[in-house]
Amino acid sequence: MHSEEKDTLLRIYIGENDHYKGRPLYEAIVKKARELDLAGATVLRGIMGFGADSRLKSAHILDLSNDLPIVIEIIDNPEQVQKILPFLDEAVTEGLVTMETIQVIKYRNHVRLQNL
Repeated sequence: MHSEEKDTLLRIYIGENDHYKGRPLYEAIVKKARELDLAGATVLRGIMGFGADSRLKSAHILDLSNDLPIVIEIIDNPEQVQKILPFLDEAVTEGLVTMETIQVIKYRNHVRLQNL
């Protein structure tokens, strides 16, 4: 069984070495998303990329990069996603944030839902 709806996808592109108040920025963002009761957040660690500084960052052992690209994805309804934007304004000093309207298909176990 599934349902369909329109939601917002928020993507935050930062570096692995970015920090906020002494802890990794990606961790601070995910914890803030949870505190704001957003539907969920996923952190993806890139194996290669470059940003505005044009420095190539790679997980290849010979490159020895310790600042790999990080992407945090948050999907929720537009009103919920708006709640985290003031925090991002404060916490993200260098990075990129994108938002787009997406169609979401949610799969749910019908039997499990009846037992809740």
